[in-house]
Amino acid sequence: MRKKEIALSAVERLKKQYPDAVCSLRTSNAFELLVATRLSAQCTDARVNMVTPKLFEKFPTPAAFAAATPEEVEPYIHSCGLYKTKARDLVAMSKQLMERFGGEIPDTLEELVTLAGIGRKTANLVCGDVFGMPGAVVTDTHCIRIANRLGLCDTTDPRRVENALRDLLPPEESNAFCHRIVLFGREFCTARSPQCDNCPLNDICQKN
Repeated sequence: MRKKEIALSAVERLKKQYPDAVCSLRTSNAFELLVATRLSAQCTDARVNMVTPKLFEKFPTPAAFAAATPEEVEPYIHSCGLYKTKARDLVAMSKQLMERFGGEIPDTLEELVTLAGIGRKTANLVCGDVFGMPGAVVTDTHCIRIANRLGLCDTTDPRRVENALRDLLPPEESNAFCHRIVLFGREFCTARSPQCDNCPLNDICQKN
């Protein structure tokens, strides 16, 4: 099968497997999603979801974060790991939002990646989930691993994986597909012990 055929087949099969796939980070607005995704670096979504309720109660808006010091934020996110760097980024990002965007979240990838601590993965997630931008591809570890196993790319560089998938996936399906890939990666295509015998993509996987 050609890469395009594999991609389209994967889209349809995972849509049936996970019809209601959404981001596992629990947030209620674009700013909370930005913060939660920054916290999720080298940390599980489950842990982030445990931390954010008290964090957002204390710092509910960009203005609240911008008025704080990193040291004031650190105790609320300590268990997420890399808490000093993350606290510094959250405060700096919030100040940028206030100074450059009037406290609003920009709706383009190009603007989002200029914010402190925000890379293309987070920017694509916000563009897709919040603003409904077609073609948003979130290249987390699950996406990178599975795209390679399916033969859709042969690189672990996130930007190159993103570009490869953007060329292969229907734009209107790409954001939801990336959420489904996360669920699929946790249930079947795990990093160390993939459940190949029961995998719904087994016959199109190039790893076999």
